[in-house]
Amino acid sequence: MLDGFIRVAAASPKVRVGDVDYNVEETVRLARKAAENNCAVVVFPELGLTGYTCGDLFLQNALLDKAVEGLYVLADQTADLNTVIIAGLPYLLGGKLYNVAAVIHQGDIIGIVPKQNIPNHSEFYELRHFVPYEDEGIIMTGDDICFGRAVFNCGGFSFGVEICEDLWVASSPSVDYVKNGAEIIFNLSCSDEIIGKAKFRRDLVKMQSAKLMAAYLYCDAGLGESTQDLVFAGHNLIAENGKILSESKRFANNNDEDAVIYADVDLERIRADRRRTNTFVSDNTGYNGVDIIEFDAEFPDIKPVRKISRTPFVPESKDDLAARCEDILSMQAAGLYTRMNAIGSNKAIIGLSGGLDSTLALIVTIHAFDKLGLDRKNIIAITMPGFGTTVRTKNNSMNIAEEYGCTLKEISISEAVTQHFRDIGHDIDVHDITYENSQARERTQILMDMANQERGLVIGTGDLSELALGWATYNGDHMSMYGVNCSIPKTLVRYLVSYESSRTADTNPALSKALADIVDTPVSPELLPPTEDGKISQKTEETVGPYELHDFFLYYMIRYGFTPSKIYRLANIAFEGAYDPDTIYKWEETFLRRFFTQQFKRSCVPDGPKVGTVSLSPRGDWRMPSDASRNVWLDDLKTVKE
Repeated sequence: MLDGFIRVAAASPKVRVGDVDYNVEETVRLARKAAENNCAVVVFPELGLTGYTCGDLFLQNALLDKAVEGLYVLADQTADLNTVIIAGLPYLLGGKLYNVAAVIHQGDIIGIVPKQNIPNHSEFYELRHFVPYEDEGIIMTGDDICFGRAVFNCGGFSFGVEICEDLWVASSPSVDYVKNGAEIIFNLSCSDEIIGKAKFRRDLVKMQSAKLMAAYLYCDAGLGESTQDLVFAGHNLIAENGKILSESKRFANNNDEDAVIYADVDLERIRADRRRTNTFVSDNTGYNGVDIIEFDAEFPDIKPVRKISRTPFVPESKDDLAARCEDILSMQAAGLYTRMNAIGSNKAIIGLSGGLDSTLALIVTIHAFDKLGLDRKNIIAITMPGFGTTVRTKNNSMNIAEEYGCTLKEISISEAVTQHFRDIGHDIDVHDITYENSQARERTQILMDMANQERGLVIGTGDLSELALGWATYNGDHMSMYGVNCSIPKTLVRYLVSYESSRTADTNPALSKALADIVDTPVSPELLPPTEDGKISQKTEETVGPYELHDFFLYYMIRYGFTPSKIYRLANIAFEGAYDPDTIYKWEETFLRRFFTQQFKRSCVPDGPKVGTVSLSPRGDWRMPSDASRNVWLDDLKTVKE
């Protein structure tokens, strides 16, 4: 499986209650459709070979015998498929009638899993016909088929099977299955539809997948089941670790498009979350009520068709984005005002450049001061124009400070830096790294000394993306007394400032306009002289590459530990039409080189709050030697060119 992706499906064929031949025919047809779509596993509804709503017909030998016959017909007619098929039927064993799921592959019935929790409440009366399975270990049927609770290992991944009510109880069988290595859970269900149940079902599947750190497929019965007393909607769901990947239309017409839903599950993502979470217990040594059934299967490599966001740090929904922005600003502000309370400070010092990062830091500080009930005049915003400062950025920094009601100071660094160049014997016309970093360090000196004068706190402005790339002057803008943006990537910084611009549009149009212009300003440290027409000459992304690419690389490398080659392939899918493969390769290589060489800057960063799932704090999520070799990662990236 290339990059750990595997395609799975949930299929709800139209059934005829009691007509096994018809139901098998429809199951075979949709199984073939799934196989044509390179599907590794397809799951069908509970008791799908007979229909769920047979009632007392389940006590008839004719139906029970026909169901088993239909199972073998299904296996025989799909023997040429490499797709694993999971189908439901009534099954008589040892004089007891069970509601079961049969796992089929290439003509073989690999195993039969019985339903453990039999509902007999409200509209359900399954105990009239079926018995709950009691743990007796794997037993062999008369046809030498494994019967019982099991995890199935095949083709490089493991899965478990539970049936309908098994999900809805407090202690689901799937909990035991994942403890024994199952990465995907398939649920055969026949869940009737009542008001409000769809949302509850969706939330339940989503949260079960999150709790299990697994993919969860819920396959529901639809058209054809008896509507004598109930209605069935065919509500199929596929979730992966707390996220719905695919969902069917309820009450659909059961054409093929509606009858089958697909999703490409990322097994490496699941494994990464389990690996990094030491409270996720896996115990597959010795018998604990679950047996392991192994069989051989080979599945085709697929190019994932799941949506891969270009901005994984940023919610896609506008409603979600607004709520997320408010949460993030609240968390950043909480970190700051808690720190200020702890040290007894009521003043903050911020260097305003007119760029995104310092603007966000000011916004956070405003939130913190308002929460504490402090006068905004105690926020001392200092603009420090230098050799590269443009009128646009200077005016924007002054405008937002004034509109927020802060104390604004302007301190030019040109004279001080020029004197410094004379002191160290540097030619002012040589615009090298010394020329640039001297300005950054002079600004930091001013901020630190002003903080001493005012007994205030220097608020750091550097963001997560800059930490990853080392795009900060060591002991310059790299340093502060509290870094509020330390876990905010550049792509998210832009959205947060945009959100503040939208939020203030009605109450303070001048502030909103200035914030919007800051969002539209090219990212730049402004350490080199402007162009002849006064525009920014030094654009960060022309030097280190697009931040949207770097944030993409950063997210998948740190959050999931993906290989550079996989990240490259994901980026080509996500950014198709925006960047060609050579450009993506170039900037990913740049990212890897810079990430490894710049660890020394991350090893001594100031305190700051963790906000998202990715943090590079040496005291929190990321501990890495500053002299680690990058060769393994670069060599892996090179494989995409082979």
